[in-house]
Amino acid sequence: MSEPNAPPPPDAPFAKRSLAAQALGHVDPVTRGVVTPLHVATTFLRDPDNGYSSGFSYARPDNATVREAEAVLAMLEEAQAGALLFGSGMAAATTVFTALEPGDHVLAPRVMYWGLKHWLSAEMPRRGIAVDFVDMDDLAALERAIRPGTTKLVWIETPGNPLWTITDIAQAARIAHAAGARLAVDSTAASPIHTRPLTLGADIVMHSATKILNGHSDVVAGVLAGARVDAFWERLAAIRASGGAILGPFEAYLLMRSLRTLPLRVAAQSAGAAELAHRFQGHPCVSHVLYPGLADDPGHAVAARQMEDGFGFMLSIRVAAGEAAAIRTAARVRLWKRATSLGGVESLIEHRASVEGPDSPCPPDLLRLSTGIEAVEDLFADLDAALRSV
Repeated sequence: MSEPNAPPPPDAPFAKRSLAAQALGHVDPVTRGVVTPLHVATTFLRDPDNGYSSGFSYARPDNATVREAEAVLAMLEEAQAGALLFGSGMAAATTVFTALEPGDHVLAPRVMYWGLKHWLSAEMPRRGIAVDFVDMDDLAALERAIRPGTTKLVWIETPGNPLWTITDIAQAARIAHAAGARLAVDSTAASPIHTRPLTLGADIVMHSATKILNGHSDVVAGVLAGARVDAFWERLAAIRASGGAILGPFEAYLLMRSLRTLPLRVAAQSAGAAELAHRFQGHPCVSHVLYPGLADDPGHAVAARQMEDGFGFMLSIRVAAGEAAAIRTAARVRLWKRATSLGGVESLIEHRASVEGPDSPCPPDLLRLSTGIEAVEDLFADLDAALRSV
């Protein structure tokens, strides 16, 4: 069994795609199998001296299968502190905020995952933590909002769901660190294939691993990866252990399966999203296409600087005929699946304003599109027909 959370050395001779495909080259020491075993034991024998030389005592804080998946994720993110897997993306994200102290101040994006934004608005005041929401793509606004010495965490999401706004990670890190704050990045929509926030100065990166990391719509999971081991990182690990928020071994086993094909899936899905974005530009039924890969997108220049090998698998379109037409369009597609979530191999469509409610920054005519691995021609034809039918 490999060491927990251990990325390969900096001079590892193999590409990340190769290391991911082979799960860091893991070979089961008992059977010589090339697939990571599923370890489901909840308790472990003590040694004669009452110790645990195996490194395992109880399953709530630790699991061997989880360790293997964490090691692959740490490698992909270049996370020197390693990675921590959680039972959901929300469990991972909220742990970061739970680790703060009463009186701390937090900055978060105005455009971000609605579920976390709602949690922050409801829960942080109860814990004595102030939260301000700002347009993180506006660095001047970020500098105006930050409170040196009081702001302890700047949370950004890039690309930002569902408008796909782009925040300059390196500059946000500079601003946060100058004020004595940490920078955490929700990189769910980018994946470590496109963006590695820790190499750009971020302190923590979070993913809803339910999405593109797993990519098969059959696992709910979350992950945190850290730039360094410090007191805050150790607190995150302690909160996960004491609260029992660790991912289950079966889910970790499935996630490991998916991480082996992550580079291939990301490449295919991002290429499909880019093709659709270009094809819907100028479409008579579409007023706007929101995708950072488009040259005229407001965030394109920053995205081109901090994203590699594509601009992600997510895009949104705004239906020219308005909200009712957008809702009817989502109801008339045949190949696209009308469902919540994103990042799976099947393409999904959703009218986000219906989900997020009146306080959402999401325009009511917007449809969020998660591009899968289907033939792009089929995806375009299906959505084109639905748009024209309404």
